Amino acid sequence: MEQQWQIVEHSDDQQVQAFASDLNSAPALAQVMLNRGIADVDSARKYFIPRIEHLHDPFLMQDMAKAVQRLTRALQEKEKLLIYGDYDVDGATATAMMVRFFRNLGHPTEYFIPDRLQDGYGLSNKGIDLAHSQGASIIVTVDCGITACDEIAYANELGLDVIVCDHHQPAHELPAAHAVLDPKREDCPYPFNELAGVGVAFKLLQGLQAHLGLDEAKVMDLVYFVAMGSAADIVPLVDENRVLTKIGLRDITLGTANVGLRSLLEITALTGREIGTGQVVFVLAPRINAVGRLGDANRAVELLTTADGERAMAIAAILEEENRSRREIDESMLNQALDLLQNTSHENVIVLNSDDWHPGVVGIVASRLVEKFYRPAILIATDNGEGKGSARSIPGFDIYQALQSCEDLMISFGGHKYAAGLSVQTEKIPALKAKLNQVAGDILTEEMLKPQLRIDGEIRFGEIDASLLKLLRKMAPFGPQNTRPTFLSRGLQIVGNPRIVGRNHLKFKVRQDGIVMDAIGFDLGDKLYRIPSGEQNVDLVYVVDENDFRGQVSTQLRVKDLR
Repeated sequence: MEQQWQIVEHSDDQQVQAFASDLNSAPALAQVMLNRGIADVDSARKYFIPRIEHLHDPFLMQDMAKAVQRLTRALQEKEKLLIYGDYDVDGATATAMMVRFFRNLGHPTEYFIPDRLQDGYGLSNKGIDLAHSQGASIIVTVDCGITACDEIAYANELGLDVIVCDHHQPAHELPAAHAVLDPKREDCPYPFNELAGVGVAFKLLQGLQAHLGLDEAKVMDLVYFVAMGSAADIVPLVDENRVLTKIGLRDITLGTANVGLRSLLEITALTGREIGTGQVVFVLAPRINAVGRLGDANRAVELLTTADGERAMAIAAILEEENRSRREIDESMLNQALDLLQNTSHENVIVLNSDDWHPGVVGIVASRLVEKFYRPAILIATDNGEGKGSARSIPGFDIYQALQSCEDLMISFGGHKYAAGLSVQTEKIPALKAKLNQVAGDILTEEMLKPQLRIDGEIRFGEIDASLLKLLRKMAPFGPQNTRPTFLSRGLQIVGNPRIVGRNHLKFKVRQDGIVMDAIGFDLGDKLYRIPSGEQNVDLVYVVDENDFRGQVSTQLRVKDLR
């Protein structure tokens, strides 16, 4: 689809020039900082060099004191804990982090991850019964639990105390847990409400460490879990998320002590390489997710908690194989979904279902449909009269709120602004589709259904120097609300013959002011016709990358669009 170019202009040129001087950088980089709300040297220093001291006091979170006091008593009296997680990367890393923390203290701790197919999402009576049978007196949920009112009432009946650590949107009623930690609670004064589930769990450990007077390293040595879970869950990489992710990724790059993670890095050929959000999102996370989608997510937690190197390599190999199978299923389902769409008019919200689909992969395919058609998408795997679905959305359309307006048509639902899960009776899917499209019709405009390409500023190739590259590196980690700066350069000349490489990637060289740059546009092969050899009037939107090929590092433009 054609993208709408939107250049973010900064009105005050004098401010840009003055800030560029303060930063000792090009004006383009100063404008990028100003676009992100960073307007002075102190805030820039905090941005470029985030520190643990920049984190908020965990006791600002509602119910934190109650949770810490209950866990303190559990530690003193050696009460058994059960950590109840979710089967995605956020849930698996949060579970593994909690297990490692308590076991490092010598405390009896077990964990449970539900089976996606048999148990579904969230806290279940099955997991509660397991905790009870094992003699646990406390369940700590991570990345789930905020809507589990009935289940937590059941746990209370059995005499179990539940501490909820979640980051999903609460429903109308909070569960009657011993403590509910969720910065999205309306009554929660915590200054940052975009933590991942693993981030909320980390704040609980921080509070416990401070209350008990433990060595700070007991918690900080586990921050790499927060980095992985936060990057994989695509939360905004600002405020605490930026601090924790930057520090955690640095720790992984420098060499993690986690035997399981080392095995996963080895099997994916990432050992010794710099680990950024891209390596987590596109390499590590799909493998951790794969066992939760197709098999037993408890293996991911076992991988991240084991001290047995041989066992770790065996599990890492399973994750690799499961991910390969997941990709094959993913491709098949996408083709089936595209076939179904050929017989469907383009509505505001794509809603598709099939008895042949795997419920563990519908979310991935829904995301790919959103990318392709730029409209909200819901895919539902149906079986025996009931469907399990995943919803994904676009900027400006809150899919959670949309589903909330249709809750009478569903068995259950939950999630975020851009991603949600649901279960529904098969016979009600047509009514759900009609209602969602009605809701979307009142919100979505024609402009909202056109992808926007945000451009931080226009630069010339001469500005891409060592100083700019250094500051761009310091802007990492990149993710939502801290994306890689996107630049525009106009009137470029194509050098040599552009060609298509790999799977529809466009590779070429381009010149401006006598400077020649390498450029690559992933999945932009269909735009080859726009840049014949010698063309001298090309406008290019790109991010500046450093390409490491066999130890040789060179500057490369990663093209987002061209005209």
